[in-house]
Amino acid sequence: MHTVNIHEAKTHLSRLVEQAARGEPFVIAKAGKPLVKVTALEVPPAGQARRLGFLAGAISVPDDFDRMGSEEIEQLFGGDA
Repeated sequence: MHTVNIHEAKTHLSRLVEQAARGEPFVIAKAGKPLVKVTALEVPPAGQARRLGFLAGAISVPDDFDRMGSEEIEQLFGGDA
């Protein structure tokens, strides 16, 4: 992994980002001291993005879910339950 100084990173940012996206991470340094590491994000391939409902059928919600703990909650807020 190679290291570039801030000035070089600013000058060649587009090229450096393209390299990182291809799997060639790099380090940006200031006065010779490493500050940050730039790496590609792990993104799922097109068509395999996470979507709502991916756990459908794997979990179940009780029918009384919206009433669970209602007595305790009423007591906490000064109710007569």
